[in-house]
Amino acid sequence: MEGVQKEKLASVSNLVTVFENCRTLGAAPGAHVLEATHHSPGCRPSPPSGPWERPSVGEALGSGPRTVSRRYLSSLKNKLSSGAWRKSCQPGTHPGPGMQEPEKKIVQELLETEQAYVARLHLLDQVFFQELLKEARSSKAFPEDVVRLIFSNISSIYQFHAQFFLPELQRRLDDWSATPRIGDVIQKLAPFLKMYSEYVKNFERAAELLATWTDKSPQFQEVLTRIQSSEASGSLTLQHHMLEPVQRIPRYELLLKEYVQKLPAEASDRADAQKALDMIFSAAQHSNAAITEMERLQELWEVYQRLGLEDDIVDPSNTLLREGPVLKISFRRSDPMERYLFLFNNMLLYCVPRVIQVGAHFQVRTRIDVAGMKVRELTDAEFPHSFLVSGKQRTLELQARSQEEMISWMQACQAAIDQIEKRNETFKAAVQGPEGDVQKELQSEELGLRAPQWVRDKMVTMCMRCQEPFNALTRRRHHCRACGYVVCGRCSDYRAELKYDDNRPNRVCFSCYTFLTGNVLPEDKDDRRRHILEKGSTAGSEQSLMCSFLQLVGDKWGKSGSRGWCVIPRDDPLVLYVYAAPQDIRAHTSIPLLGYQVTAGPQGDPRVFQLQQSGQLYTFKAETEELRGRWMKAMERAASGWSPGEPNDGDLSD
Repeated sequence: MEGVQKEKLASVSNLVTVFENCRTLGAAPGAHVLEATHHSPGCRPSPPSGPWERPSVGEALGSGPRTVSRRYLSSLKNKLSSGAWRKSCQPGTHPGPGMQEPEKKIVQELLETEQAYVARLHLLDQVFFQELLKEARSSKAFPEDVVRLIFSNISSIYQFHAQFFLPELQRRLDDWSATPRIGDVIQKLAPFLKMYSEYVKNFERAAELLATWTDKSPQFQEVLTRIQSSEASGSLTLQHHMLEPVQRIPRYELLLKEYVQKLPAEASDRADAQKALDMIFSAAQHSNAAITEMERLQELWEVYQRLGLEDDIVDPSNTLLREGPVLKISFRRSDPMERYLFLFNNMLLYCVPRVIQVGAHFQVRTRIDVAGMKVRELTDAEFPHSFLVSGKQRTLELQARSQEEMISWMQACQAAIDQIEKRNETFKAAVQGPEGDVQKELQSEELGLRAPQWVRDKMVTMCMRCQEPFNALTRRRHHCRACGYVVCGRCSDYRAELKYDDNRPNRVCFSCYTFLTGNVLPEDKDDRRRHILEKGSTAGSEQSLMCSFLQLVGDKWGKSGSRGWCVIPRDDPLVLYVYAAPQDIRAHTSIPLLGYQVTAGPQGDPRVFQLQQSGQLYTFKAETEELRGRWMKAMERAASGWSPGEPNDGDLSD
């Protein structure tokens, strides 16, 4: 048995040598070891003996498919999670005097397949990846970034398996008589297998880039052809090799599952092995989730492209539930009109197909929010299979092509409505105490007198004032400092003095703002938020920390003019407003000063100074050096986050 083991280790060593030789042009082909090492007899016919002939570019690239569809990736998740592939590709074992235990045979199989897998990762990372990178740097025929995108994080995967996973397996099998267990080793290393999700998520894009640049760049194609025609590649294309990491974790799961089944009930490794199997299953689910998320985002992007990529529609957090054609029953026409619906988790888009489908295929006529939407069947003899969709924005009478299609649409709409209503139940939980009792809101007369109990972020999914759902990009969570509600930026775009915070201005929601200040909001407040630049210029020095005329230097200001009235208000001390005149109501420019660097100007004029941050550069010129010094000091304090009346630089705003 020792001779067999040494022979297999030598085979892997020779394989790595072949990989290194194939990187040198004109290197003599080595022994045919790839198929013998990586595949067992019966899995795939071995190549004919004798030197391989160097195929032409077309032949080499035609040896396998160059694109992998999402349908393939989806089927791969199901196929690899079953045991069918092992029935047709069962690695051979050679039982000997020391290999009678069935669990040890499985560990031996795991080690042998891991050796072959590390050799394949070596080919991907050290041969294909490095050779393409070297060609990109020398010839400039294709970008280095394209190569890095194709191979994703393959280098990290290779290093993990070559330097950690494989050596640990080898040491444990060598010491099997003293330590007959493998569960603890896999437990220790299994969490790192989640790095595969990045590779799997990038796989389809990598396949598309590979096909594109193979057709586009002769130099790219020549490098691939040279490596694919070598002994080391085994007459397989790069894309075949790139599939190995996608398939690897499900194979771990199947081998470990069989190992647990073969273990005796009293085996010391049984508990560790079962826990390791659970961790491998979690890593496999992580990769499958990455495939699912990739498919969802790709499908969503394709839908957005068909809709014209309108700003108020594109949201990566949306989920497409159903789409399809319907007929619109018109009040003015006797015959229904062709229309198309897109049902998302939060909205229903009522669209009209474009006659000339260049770019967008549909024009969005109406967006109906699922929140508050109702759907029911219509009993109309003239229009069978019709149903009504009623929402806040519009009510539609629609006709399906069959009874089954009508039921399907109604069920999809109702499911979306039920999900929204279920999410609204989080508001009930938000005002629940730890014992389930309803937590009393602050009495209105107590607002601002004592600090409120903040509602926890995870207890709500939408603004507790306008009920719009939160997301990480355009609608973030904020807390009203008066009532403690979780609200969006639009509903908390107000500041009021709170007595419990020494009468300093704090972010509050519009309800608390109205109560605390007595100011009545304009009637159109719900439809039109006050523009961020609509702030009185506060010409009086008592209403501002700093104000004066400054010359606006450079092209950055465009048509704003060469002179502006600049103000840092007391009630907004971290923003610089620039007006055309002291009595203007609306500023033409506002600059959030937090984080900016205030420096002297490069022109040599002692009255010039600049604001600079992340590529943004504003240049000003004061009338005197003394005024310039005052402005620089005021801006430096604002840039550091200082506010009047505060003992330190911290503030309470989100």
